[in-house]
Amino acid sequence: MNNFWQKIATAFHDPMLRRRIGFTVLILVVFRLLAAIPIPGVDPGNLSKLLSSSQFFGFLNIFSGGGLSNLSIVMLGVGPFITASIIIQLLTMMFPKWKALMHDEGEAGRMKLSQYSRLMGAPLAVLQAIGFIILLQSQSVLPHMSTFAFLTNAVVITGGSMLLMWLGELISEFGIGNGVSLIIFAGIISRLPRDVTQFVSTYDPSSLPIYIGALAVALVVVAGVVFVTEAERSVPVTYAKQVRGNKVYGGASTYLPLRLNQAGVIPIIFALSILLFPQIISNFLSHIANHPGIASAAASFTVFFNNPWVYGIAYFVLVVLFTYFYTAVTFDPKMISENLQRSGAFIPGVRPGEHTEGYLGSIVTRITLVGALFLGLIAVLPLAMQAFTANQSLAIGGTALLIVVSVVLDLLKKVDAQVAMREY
Repeated sequence: MNNFWQKIATAFHDPMLRRRIGFTVLILVVFRLLAAIPIPGVDPGNLSKLLSSSQFFGFLNIFSGGGLSNLSIVMLGVGPFITASIIIQLLTMMFPKWKALMHDEGEAGRMKLSQYSRLMGAPLAVLQAIGFIILLQSQSVLPHMSTFAFLTNAVVITGGSMLLMWLGELISEFGIGNGVSLIIFAGIISRLPRDVTQFVSTYDPSSLPIYIGALAVALVVVAGVVFVTEAERSVPVTYAKQVRGNKVYGGASTYLPLRLNQAGVIPIIFALSILLFPQIISNFLSHIANHPGIASAAASFTVFFNNPWVYGIAYFVLVVLFTYFYTAVTFDPKMISENLQRSGAFIPGVRPGEHTEGYLGSIVTRITLVGALFLGLIAVLPLAMQAFTANQSLAIGGTALLIVVSVVLDLLKKVDAQVAMREY
């Protein structure tokens, strides 16, 4: 603990680190100011009903940094950029050149893929802005407007998303930590005062055991998130000895760390995208369809899918499946096996080549099962809390909690690395 506070003190005494931290805080303040500026014509009552009754808008409110809760000019948040990044990562499976770009060219290749994501994010932001305005008009949250007003709002919303993406890049370059993650983190944290106020206003002394139980669950979940995020399976690796002249090189032993949860929060995003897209279409059709049969079928589908059991089971299964899928995209046992063989390294007791590839693949399959089940439980945690407590204010947001803990851990590692570099 003393070492931790000593590093914090070192961070604030170092001028460069102090400037980076100050710049990050300044950008986050600018983001919160932008999130407080609403687009014109919003009906607060209908918006509140929509956010409380829709899992889709509740999730998007997280990734917009809270900008969707009052339909601010940055209501899309960094969602288009995240969607574009997911699409680019999926496309790397289809195009070998892109996959080689990601694995072989290192940081330069990742910067190129990030540029592709930014370019793809702009048209996605335009489509999402237009879709949101139409959907919100159908829900009576926004009034029906003229073509000029419609296009103006679409341009403003698109520009707000692009501005947030730029602010996130500025944090990553001139601040400290991952800018996009910190913007999402700031939006989640900004909701704490409102949630605490809501909890205090609805406090009931007779429900004290439920409150204590909810607090215990929250602490267990935080501890579980930290454990699973930091957990890794260490595979021993030995380098063969090489004789060059009168000197012997190699022979050292090290470890290949395989993370228990290599996918992070991405599988939850994938699963929600698959689950919620049909709901958007059905909600849209149930309000605007001229044919009564289509409107009735769409409304019935919406009611069926909003059943907590149907939604929860489908959500859990999709998260588990997408965890395996995303791990297969980002972790290539064949490439790692070839790299080990080229560098003269091997896993003790395992032959190089195909045997090493199969061995690493079997380990990743087993440890991914644990990470996938954990992510699935985290995803359906709010539904379970609502069912047991019957209190919306005690519904611990598993996805939000996972993001907050992951961002804090990553930020602490970045600060620790900067402090260590200054000490050296």
